[in-house]
Amino acid sequence: MRLTFCGAAGEVTGSCYLVDTGSVRFLVDCGMFQGGRNADLKNHQFPPFDARSIDFVLLTHAHIDHSGMLPRLAAMGFKGKVYATQATIELLDVMLRDSAHIQIKEAEWAEQHPRRHGHALIQPLYQMADVEAVMQQVQPVSYDTDIHPHPEVRCKYVDAGHILGSAVIEVWVAGNKIVFSGDLGQPKRPILRDPTPVNEADIVLVESTYGNRLHKNLDDTLEEFVQAVKETLARRGNIIMPAFTVGRTQEILYFLIQLTRQRRLHDLKIYVDSPMALAATEITMRHIELFNQEAQEMLAWGKERRQQLPDIRFVQDVSESIALNDIRSGAIIISASGMCDAGRIKHHLRHNLSRPECSVIITGFQAMGTLGRRLVDGARVATLFGQEIAVRASIHTIGGLSAHADQDGLLHWLGQFSKPPQHAYVVHGELSTAQLFCGLVQQRLGWDANVPAENETVEIQSRVDGQNH
Repeated sequence: MRLTFCGAAGEVTGSCYLVDTGSVRFLVDCGMFQGGRNADLKNHQFPPFDARSIDFVLLTHAHIDHSGMLPRLAAMGFKGKVYATQATIELLDVMLRDSAHIQIKEAEWAEQHPRRHGHALIQPLYQMADVEAVMQQVQPVSYDTDIHPHPEVRCKYVDAGHILGSAVIEVWVAGNKIVFSGDLGQPKRPILRDPTPVNEADIVLVESTYGNRLHKNLDDTLEEFVQAVKETLARRGNIIMPAFTVGRTQEILYFLIQLTRQRRLHDLKIYVDSPMALAATEITMRHIELFNQEAQEMLAWGKERRQQLPDIRFVQDVSESIALNDIRSGAIIISASGMCDAGRIKHHLRHNLSRPECSVIITGFQAMGTLGRRLVDGARVATLFGQEIAVRASIHTIGGLSAHADQDGLLHWLGQFSKPPQHAYVVHGELSTAQLFCGLVQQRLGWDANVPAENETVEIQSRVDGQNH
């Protein structure tokens, strides 16, 4: 049996793993690379295998760096099923359509402004018809229930606690049990349940996004967040918050409601400028059964005391979005993309970055090569739509709100295995972070582990012992 790391190997984005036994060939995740021209090139070269040869895809969750190449896979000839939880499927439909829309619009803009874009015309990776086609191939699965996508393969999805519908996937194939962590949530976070522990495996693939650091505790994080909001509003500026439409936007709204309920913030005017965010929030509210008890109690409070909630407006129409640029003070604008590389957030940054009274509050991971990463790293100039914008706004990085487990969270989840696996592969982390975390896995847990290279293939000894039947 061969396992090939087609992405998220030595970097955070592009999650895609190919399992090939000779008689069955399938993917776990099919994600888009994000962050600069190198990512664009790799996306346009995808897939590095014959899409027609893939029997099925197992999808951990809906984030684009795990799902965003599914339409391209279908356009290149993939005809099999894509297995995902029901919540993931509902989010996926919204996110892939949004991804296609953004690509089409950005290609149109690049064609109209070739000099300002700086390089050759970008072609969309796929069209809306490709999204519609692959959504016909999606098959829902339930948590904690065995499925058999192929006579030689058994799988089980368990809650990963990362975003709505996210899953750790256990796969029994060729006598081996392989566990794919997907993205793991931080324990004891609001809204979602903690990641489900897994007890044993022969092979483990574990993410390492924050494997080199610990998140600030939630109380300190919220105090830092409160101070950033208060100080900006006091100097009559706007607050711009790039946020992933699925997961992070809903969590930020949760905290803003909670802080209003606690009277630590008041008279907030919040604009969620993303058509997809409204759809994602509506989907989230359809799956209250996946919430933890604290979130369900908060929801009940909000229903009883609607007049005490902050003023939250979802902006849908383009003209409404443009009108936000006329607001000079007092607005909290939450918009995608979360890494500032696409979508409406770029327009809000263009109109607010140069204003010293404003703030940009960054609450999520920013991949290498993205505008968000450059802002976090202290860039004094940002290029937006071919124009250089001076960065005079305050940049706040609130790391404690991450939906990813930190170093301790990852080690805690791995530490619940009853015995070490035969081997572990540390993926979905920048190379230095993955290497550091891999060392910790070796030292603290005594596991045999390493960081695979992109497109590296490893041989796994097949064992005919009937485990997967």
